[in-house]
Amino acid sequence: MQIDIFHRSTILVVDDTPHNARIVYKVLTGKNCEVLIAEDGRSALAVAQSEHPDLILLDIMMPELDGFETCELLKQNEETQDIPVIFMTALSDLESKVRGFEVGAVDYVTKPFQQKELLARIQTHLTIRNLQRELLIQKTSLEKANEELKRLAIIDDLTQVANRRRLEDYLQQEWKRGIRERISLGIILCDIDFFKQYNDTYGHVVGDQCLKQVAQAINQAVKRPADLVARYGGEEFMVILPNTPLEGALKVARDIQKTLHSFKIIHEASQINQHITLSIGIANTIPENFHQPITLIKAADTALYTAKQNGRNCIVTEYL
Repeated sequence: MQIDIFHRSTILVVDDTPHNARIVYKVLTGKNCEVLIAEDGRSALAVAQSEHPDLILLDIMMPELDGFETCELLKQNEETQDIPVIFMTALSDLESKVRGFEVGAVDYVTKPFQQKELLARIQTHLTIRNLQRELLIQKTSLEKANEELKRLAIIDDLTQVANRRRLEDYLQQEWKRGIRERISLGIILCDIDFFKQYNDTYGHVVGDQCLKQVAQAINQAVKRPADLVARYGGEEFMVILPNTPLEGALKVARDIQKTLHSFKIIHEASQINQHITLSIGIANTIPENFHQPITLIKAADTALYTAKQNGRNCIVTEYL
């Protein structure tokens, strides 16, 4: 089914001669267009900016601000620069036509105009305008979809913090930066105490809710945009702390425990506390070429193991 491109299109007619404007008005309203009239360049600029017409028919020979100057100003304004402009004028010399295209017009109709020719040219540029809009909408939609796919590729579906893939990429990135800039890199490895017993007591659905709450608590405690919170696996979470000394990492770990405590997640099966707690291992180093990021992870894991051996719900640090 062919779409009536004229229907509901808004066209601005700019002409300082009322008789000429009335003729064009009659032709366009006969095609169900909404027609706006401006008698000079200044008025045309104001109407174009406020109404955003789909197309402008612009006379050249006007006092004070002629059509060429008006078109130039339209194209300099971000709000009106994409509106197609068709010149309607008695000037038919090549120089005038060339100048019209140079200032940004898309077409040129000489007076006295033939109604069919005028409508054909308007139809062409309205069609192009609509296609451009549709392409822009599709492009925007595609960009949003791509951004969402990128986000989903690096986010843990359950906890909505970074996933293992994002964690490994970011750790590698910050390790290299630490080598270049000779700055500290810290990681915090957190494990939920007696989480198996929690699942056995409350079920896996409630267990999933617990994981979400723990992730939320860690996120709240970790303040800097450069610090990354990620789900390391199962009930373990890791925080990467670029440019952070051991003392700074220890403070963040304490903030995490304090924030989680404020959530007061009941854990009746815990052997050490009536609420959910974390065992935490911290590792810190200034990265070197002869080491790899896995070395730092192993150090944090060793510290975490020691925290568990020390009775859980505590923090142990390790410095390479």
